[in-house]
Formats: sequence, structure tokens, C-alpha cells
Amino acid sequence: MSDATATNTLAIAPAKKKRIAIKGSVLVMACYLIFLMLPIYWLLNMSLKTNTEILNSFTLWPRDLTFANYATILSDPAWYMGYVNSLTYVVMNTVISLAVALPAAYAFSRYSFLGDKHLFFWLLTNRMAPPAVFALPFFQLYSSVGLFDTHIAVALAHCLFNVPLAVWILEGFMRGVPKEIDETAYIDGYSFGRFFVKIFMPLISSGIGVAAFFCFMFSWVELLLSRTLTTVDAKPIAAIMTRTQGAAGIDWGVLAAAGVLTLVPGALVIYFVRNYIAKGFALGRV
Repeated sequence: MSDATATNTLAIAPAKKKRIAIKGSVLVMACYLIFLMLPIYWLLNMSLKTNTEILNSFTLWPRDLTFANYATILSDPAWYMGYVNSLTYVVMNTVISLAVALPAAYAFSRYSFLGDKHLFFWLLTNRMAPPAVFALPFFQLYSSVGLFDTHIAVALAHCLFNVPLAVWILEGFMRGVPKEIDETAYIDGYSFGRFFVKIFMPLISSGIGVAAFFCFMFSWVELLLSRTLTTVDAKPIAAIMTRTQGAAGIDWGVLAAAGVLTLVPGALVIYFVRNYIAKGFALGRV
């Protein structure tokens, strides 16, 4: 074998190994995506079938395509009001959590005061506690003051967990903003409120987007408190989905359609704040 042939062989070997590695990575990623999307596809598949087809046969796609399950949800107040109730208290909770967390995070990031680290840690311990610990106290308290089965009751209950999370996220973003910006704004004659809204909040818009996303999602998927603190007027969709069994058994098609529609708000939120979430992960706080 000549020297030129040996050199070409040695040059081809690393390139071949690189192509094999790339193909292996693509295969692993494809398998992961299939594994990840399979439950969602199967939920969508079930939502477009009749109960008879779901229970009596195994099919990869609907043989008798039907949208009756979605029509049931969108035409029955017992179903669609669940989505209205859920969105109402989730939006209320997100707004309240951010309104409380923004000034609190600013204080933690800009000032040192007695017990600040202990208070910050205590806020985080509220997020660590399971919701079941607080279900009974909230139930008794809201029943006593007349807030039981209202949207504000669930929104305030979720603040116990979402406010600490929002404070922790926002405090990290605020520490990344130099204090000299605050001092320069005060020298230029800005009041604190005007400075905070006009200058400071745009600088931490990524952090606000990340905090809003997590507050929305945690409140949207939480079941125990929302189910315990509501009965009829503010009952969320998650609680309605756990009560679908009737005399004829479980209506699997309608339940699957409700699951698909429950995924939609979360997917829309992720779409609109995707850039903020990416920046938040890039900054290393979440």
C-alpha cells in the first residue's frame, strides 16, 4: 500500500466514525421524541373515537372519525364552564403573584435588612410543602369568611406557592441589573414608581415572562386545593375530569377530548413566552 493510499484511509476513518455518531444521535433523538409525543398522540386519537371503538378494538387511528366528544364539551355548560373557571382563577393568581413578587424581589435584591436571608429561605419552604398540608386550613378559613367556592379563594391559595417561586426567579434577574441604573434614574428626577415601571421592568422583562409562565402552569395543573375549595360555581376543569363516571361507565372519548383541550392553554402560554423562557434558562436562574 502506498503512502498516499494509507493517508487517505486514515483520513476517511474519522469522517466515517463522525457520520455514524451523527446517525446514532439522530436515532436516539427520534426515539425520544416518539416516546415523548406518544401519550399526546394517543390522547388525541382517543378523543376522535367513539367509546365502542375505544373499548372493543386497538387502532392506531380512528376508524370512524367523530367530533362528537368535542361537541359535547363545547355545548355542555358543565364542561366548558370548567375551562372558564380554571382560566379565571389562574389569570388572577398570576397577576396577584407578580404584583406581590416584584416589589418583594426588588427589596431582596437591593437592600440588606435584619433577617433577610432567613425570610427568603422561609418563602422557599412554603413552595416545598405539599398542598395537602394547607387544604384543611384553607377550607375552614374560606368557609368561615364566605370565600368558599369562589375564584379568588383558589387564586389566593395558589399564591402561597407561586409567590415564593416568583420572588426567587425575579430576585435572580434583578441582581443582574447594576445598582448604578437606580441611582442614575433618581438623579435624573425619576420617582420610584416611574423608574420601576418605565426603566427597571423592561430590563427584567425576561424574568417577568419566566415567572409568569411558571405561576400560570403551576396554578393550571394544581388539583388538590382547587378541588377542595370549590364545589359548583368555581369548579375547575381538572376537578370535572375526575368526576366523569356515570351509570353507563366512564365516557372515555369525552374525557380524552377534555384532556386535549386542557393542553391547549399551556401550549399557547409556552408559545408566547418561549423567548423569555429561553433567556431565563440562559441566565441560569431557572
